[in-house]
Amino acid sequence: MKMMTLDQLKDRDIGEIGTPERDKYEFDLRMELLGEMIKSVRKKRNLTQKQLGELIGVQKSQISKLERSTKNVTIETILKVFKALKANVKFSVEMNELEFNVA
Repeated sequence: MKMMTLDQLKDRDIGEIGTPERDKYEFDLRMELLGEMIKSVRKKRNLTQKQLGELIGVQKSQISKLERSTKNVTIETILKVFKALKANVKFSVEMNELEFNVA
């Protein structure tokens, strides 16, 4: 039986880093983790979904959707959620090597 690392399995089954399929997989994974973080912090703050929704002005169902998937949510909403949860947020922006021309 041949042993493989997780990265080798992902390269084989999803695609290598930089391919559209792998980029989508990595993005979806990060979005799922973000939803889990929101849920975890909300619970640590002893808030229900309804209470958190009231703090930021949305329905309980929006918080439920957000915790399951952050794909269709604006950055503004995510920032409001973390602000209401009194949690610090740090974003990292990574630039690919692209050429920018300013006219």
